[in-house]
Amino acid sequence: MAATEYVLELISVFHTGPVEPGTCMQKLVGNVPTGVILKDVSIEVHGGELMAILGSKGSGKRALLEVISRRAQGPTRGQILLNHVPMSLRLFQESCCYVTHKTRLLEGLSTKQTLYYAARLSLSSKIGSSIRESRVKQVLADLALTQVANRPVEQLTLSEYRRLVIGVQLIKDPIVLLLDEPAWGLDPLNTYFVISILSNHAKKYNRIVLVTMEKPRSDIFPFLDRAAYLCLGDIVYTGSTRMMLDYFRNIGFPCPELENPLMYYLCLSTVDRRSRERFIDSNNQIAALVERFKLEGAPYRKYAGPPPEIDNSEYKVPLSAYGRPGVFSTMASLFMRSWAMMISCGRVGMLHVFLRLMLLPCFFFLLWNFYWPLQDFQRSFQTRGGLLFNCIAGTSFLAAAATSKAFAPHRTRYYHEAREGLYRGPLFILTYVLFAWPVSYLASLAASAIIFFGLNLGVPSDSGLVGIDWLGWIYFSSILWCCWTFVEQQTIALMMLMRSSYHAAATSIALTIFYIVAASASLRSLVGMPDWLYYLGHIIVYRYASAFLHQQMFMDRLPNLPVNASSNPTCPDNNAEYGCRYRNGSYYLLERYHFPDNAFDHNREDLLLWINFGLSFAFVGGMMVVNLVLYLVPLPAFIKAKFRD
Repeated sequence: MAATEYVLELISVFHTGPVEPGTCMQKLVGNVPTGVILKDVSIEVHGGELMAILGSKGSGKRALLEVISRRAQGPTRGQILLNHVPMSLRLFQESCCYVTHKTRLLEGLSTKQTLYYAARLSLSSKIGSSIRESRVKQVLADLALTQVANRPVEQLTLSEYRRLVIGVQLIKDPIVLLLDEPAWGLDPLNTYFVISILSNHAKKYNRIVLVTMEKPRSDIFPFLDRAAYLCLGDIVYTGSTRMMLDYFRNIGFPCPELENPLMYYLCLSTVDRRSRERFIDSNNQIAALVERFKLEGAPYRKYAGPPPEIDNSEYKVPLSAYGRPGVFSTMASLFMRSWAMMISCGRVGMLHVFLRLMLLPCFFFLLWNFYWPLQDFQRSFQTRGGLLFNCIAGTSFLAAAATSKAFAPHRTRYYHEAREGLYRGPLFILTYVLFAWPVSYLASLAASAIIFFGLNLGVPSDSGLVGIDWLGWIYFSSILWCCWTFVEQQTIALMMLMRSSYHAAATSIALTIFYIVAASASLRSLVGMPDWLYYLGHIIVYRYASAFLHQQMFMDRLPNLPVNASSNPTCPDNNAEYGCRYRNGSYYLLERYHFPDNAFDHNREDLLLWINFGLSFAFVGGMMVVNLVLYLVPLPAFIKAKFRD
């Protein structure tokens, strides 16, 4: 789109879509009640113009924007042209932008950082870094955000936040900018401020701006070049605001003095539902207005007014014409944005550091504090088995809780940016994994060191090895990391379908409890387990992770003794009357796992150290592949929509 004159045209557009929310089952089977939402809508708007789409709730304003942006669900007839080129989803994503009614930005980033990463994600790599930085500064100045450039997003006022949301889209320099209720909830002064900024942007850069408004104020009337009144999907008027007063005066509806013309004609275009008689009268009147405009409104619809005065220095090819950044550039931007969000000095950054790095070590410190007084007196293996159970279960439950909190803002932002065509789901998941996995592994190393070295879980003293068992610590940490990461990926998969982070975490924890009970051999022995449940455990990661840890901790180990013990107790057989229940750790494992020499079915052998170690990682990789597929397969629109509203 290198043309110097831009025109957006809607010609006889009809759209049919859902008219009721519908039940969950209706949404799943695609049987939601539908109806005609837009009826023969024809609109024309030129570069340098700000157009307001006005109407009461249910008039079809948002549906009109979604039809233009090619996001509407349901059949659409008619033509939507940008410079006489049919509007496709790809054309809209490349040359236009849509600011939805509710958009959530990533907390923890500053205003300038938010725009900087938006520029990196949306502007082509052909555009140099200096141009991107100057673009960020220009948008900050145009939106009057320079004074809060270094302020965190969560500390912005509502007006500043709304302008920043607009700036994230303006950074792309779109030809057409659609905004759904940009001044919703703002006071009159900030409403005036936002509309004046949008009007200035349209005229300064020769762009097309469309905004929807439900309660327009009279002080914004001078900024509106065009207006379109919708009522139940019909066009009551569309055209120049300069000619609007003349048109309605000519058809017998002059605006009274001292009245807000925008609100006066909005009320005229709204069905009165206070009584049945008023509903019928107002409906008939609006139907007459619609037919009257179809017959006499062509000159007003086509009127473009005098050409806008444009600064030639700003009259350039839009930056969106240079395309989008490549895959690796997008991945680098997402990775850097996640790091910037975590290492920020504010409250959000500290929270993410705690969840990702400090939560697990803090829990393991509590475990160490609980088990440390017992280590000099424990002579059985049950206590150490309970320690392993707490390590596995605690790591898994904390992973679900931390992921539900830390991943939620990234998920919501992904749904917005993926709809804009910036990147797809598999790239998002892969980048998040590259960011999150090293951090979680560091946390696992730190946490396991507290238990492994603090409670002397390394090689036994009679093994002939001396020094610190660094390799055993790495193995121990790696298995705990597998438990953390598997549950993390499971929670991410659940959060794709569940909007509530709390519900996703609770569901993930419930599934994890079943896994641990069924396959970990900590609460229930695998030896006496029914065949169906035993073989079901083969598809659960805890079957292998727990077996590796148990074999590492117990195989051929002697029981712990008091500090003042001079020799090991005599244990001629596995009988408690001789002072100990187990001769060594292998006897403890016999009660929980199948050995080749004690299993009724000699094909069952649970303690295969390195196979269990490798399969633990394989389950993590498999769960990540599941997420890649889930984020690649299109989901029903009603599921994705709840994350965008």
